[in-house]
Amino acid sequence: MTNLRGQHDPLDDFVRRAVSVGDVDGVDGVDGVDGVDGVDGVDGVDGVDGVDGVDGVEKTVYVSGAGPAVILLPEMPGISPDVARFARWVRAAGFSVYLPSLFGVDGAYPLAGARETIVRRACVSAEFRAFAGGGTSPVVSWLRGLARLAHAECGGPGVGAVGLCFTGNFALTMALEPAVIAPVVNHPSLPLDDPGGLEISDEDAAAVADRVARDGLQVLGYRFDNDRWCTGRRFAAYRALLGDAFDGRVLKAETANTNPPPFFRDVVGCAHSVVTAHLVDQEGHPTMEARDEIIAFLAERLRTRPE
Repeated sequence: MTNLRGQHDPLDDFVRRAVSVGDVDGVDGVDGVDGVDGVDGVDGVDGVDGVDGVDGVEKTVYVSGAGPAVILLPEMPGISPDVARFARWVRAAGFSVYLPSLFGVDGAYPLAGARETIVRRACVSAEFRAFAGGGTSPVVSWLRGLARLAHAECGGPGVGAVGLCFTGNFALTMALEPAVIAPVVNHPSLPLDDPGGLEISDEDAAAVADRVARDGLQVLGYRFDNDRWCTGRRFAAYRALLGDAFDGRVLKAETANTNPPPFFRDVVGCAHSVVTAHLVDQEGHPTMEARDEIIAFLAERLRTRPE
């Protein structure tokens, strides 16, 4: 799939929706929901029952495709062309992709200046818990609502959630929404100041562990072996919490793309983004194999067949 370096991605093959997650119990299937091919009308489906603090919160979500829903969360510094490329691969495998805008400039090529303009702002935002001791990021409540909405719109046995970098662990804590049945945590970087910590409250950690034991939930994860933002200690913490339900896979750093965008070269400074900025788009390459494994994981759980 062509990905032109240094260029803005207009995302014009996605439907741009203003979504307010709400009481999807009042949504009859997908009727009256807007922004999906063949489906009429959606902005402002209000609140999800049992999810606090999300009523009236509206965010932009880019939606495309057909089939079971996969929520793809952006990595720092936003929905980059590489993130959009991965979304298109997931879409091509037979899924409806929901790509929420959580920070940054949608479609922008990641420049080093984003550290000051985007990363620092996100680190002090009330929506995120970037540092140790903060618990679960509050924005996850809204994302659980989005998962419930996506499931109501697309049907199927459930929803996939793929987190990347800053949002990596969100895919796990989203699994407290029963609709989420295929969580993927890619190079999760939070908390930034605790390499062996997890961005999750004690209460949510216990609830996730309970769901794993009760429902047989499996969690897939990826990192590079020299990643200073997602270390082996963090993967060990996932294994301690989830046991054999956590399938953490580690790629050699020397397999990473050596010419990533400036933000990843100058700010991240190491092999980090397995299926986006540090992916090498060559058949049979380890990062492409990781991409294929993620899609196969989603397909197996959401009961579709990858193309």
